[in-house]
Amino acid sequence: MTDNQNNAPLRDNVRYVAISPDMLQTSKNADDEIDLRELWSAIWSGKWIIIAVTAIFAIVSVFYALSLPNIYKSEALLAPVQTEQQGGIGALAGQFGGLASLAGINLGGGKVNKTALAIEILKSREFFAKFVEKHNILPNLMAAEGWRLTDNTVIYDENIYTPVSGKWVREVEPPKKTLPSLQEAKKEFDQLVNIEQSKDTGMVIISVEHVSPYVAKQWVDWLIQDINIEMKTRDKQEAEKSITFLQSQIDKTTIFEHKTLLFQLIEDQTKTLMFTEVRDEYVFKTIDPALETELKFKPKRVLIVVLAIILGGMLSIIMLLIRHFSASTKEKEPEDKTSAGRY
Repeated sequence: MTDNQNNAPLRDNVRYVAISPDMLQTSKNADDEIDLRELWSAIWSGKWIIIAVTAIFAIVSVFYALSLPNIYKSEALLAPVQTEQQGGIGALAGQFGGLASLAGINLGGGKVNKTALAIEILKSREFFAKFVEKHNILPNLMAAEGWRLTDNTVIYDENIYTPVSGKWVREVEPPKKTLPSLQEAKKEFDQLVNIEQSKDTGMVIISVEHVSPYVAKQWVDWLIQDINIEMKTRDKQEAEKSITFLQSQIDKTTIFEHKTLLFQLIEDQTKTLMFTEVRDEYVFKTIDPALETELKFKPKRVLIVVLAIILGGMLSIIMLLIRHFSASTKEKEPEDKTSAGRY
């Protein structure tokens, strides 16, 4: 018997089945439906685990939210005070620019905006050091843990600071010291104080967050007061030095035009001295002052609990699905090996 004869019956018994796209789509939909049912079954079978885990997260979040102290926020809206210098001597700026620069004077006409400079000084370490020394804010900055409404008293952590003796007793590891350093305090201060300037209006907002609304309001007032004094002092010293220098130059020159320019510069610096004497709000004018807020700014306790419940539910569902599919995979492995052995 030839090979063709032997293979002929085999070819005759072969059945060709045509699979249409509709059949493939139906099979795919069936698999999807089975998968969704399987997922729902796995979740439903572990519903008590989900409820238990979610309840634990909810209870823990409630205790955590209640343990957080109330934080109050006080802020003030400020308008930069713009000072204008006369530009009448602008034509002589090129000729006498070197002389004027030695006196620390800008001969350019137009406005001199000190807002950006004042904001950077507020954020500087030098200003903070002066602020701490002047107002003794370290206890309220580093050791305050709460506030009592009935007698408006700040509650301190006595493991850090004892208010009765006024001593620092905290235990820290080197390089930190028992008395907080200015660098450590500055980091904490930057988290509580925010200074922003609107790009559209140029208005400046200074805000402070603290466990005591009265301390927050007091710090805002002190910051505004101190930066106005700081900028006023700087301009006054510069103007006095400039006038002294210009007067010495008048005695040295015999050229009438030079003397005219120097007198004009002295007049300009005299105006600056006058502003430093008569303006209390020298660089920032208060539009909306800081207040002792009655409502807390944070924490959002309800939001904390809701997010914890959502997180607990999601984690428990993911945990159940991982356990379910891991178990399914282990069950299929022996079946696959058994089926492979038959063939």
